[in-house]
Amino acid sequence: MSISTTIKTIQDIMRKDAGVDGDAQRISQLVWMIFLKIFDDREAEYELLEDDYTSPIPEALRWRNWATDPEGITGDTLLDFVDNVLFKTLKTLSVGANGNKRAFVVRAVFEDAYNYMKNGTLVRQVINKLNEVDFNNSKDRHLFGDIYEQILRDLQNAGNAGEYVRIQV
Repeated sequence: MSISTTIKTIQDIMRKDAGVDGDAQRISQLVWMIFLKIFDDREAEYELLEDDYTSPIPEALRWRNWATDPEGITGDTLLDFVDNVLFKTLKTLSVGANGNKRAFVVRAVFEDAYNYMKNGTLVRQVINKLNEVDFNNSKDRHLFGDIYEQILRDLQNAGNAGEYVRIQV
């Protein structure tokens, strides 16, 4: 399945959720999810290359430990985990005395992030669709960047005033 089809499917899933109201919230929702997935992929690489690598993210909160199982937590349990464990912990993640740069980046991403979705079953569906995307594949990575740019153009052309985040994928 192409990444554009995957993103379209994710948008359709999010449209069913009462908490997501418009493209700006869909983008914000996708940003933190994609960030965690890509960060986890990078951490797998760091673990292979660095003998002493330690994740700044607590083990239970790493994408691989709660999001990769398509039959994993869902519904109210997933929603409670995201809102009351994941976000609360990552918003206040300690950077340590030596200023762990990776911890600082994770905390910075989550300080102003918010989980807009209110239906944990739909959150699981979005996560499962994101898990179909291989961000290590340069074709998927570049296509996602193109889709992101198109969503931003659509927001600007629709007259939806407001702030948005520009990221490099």
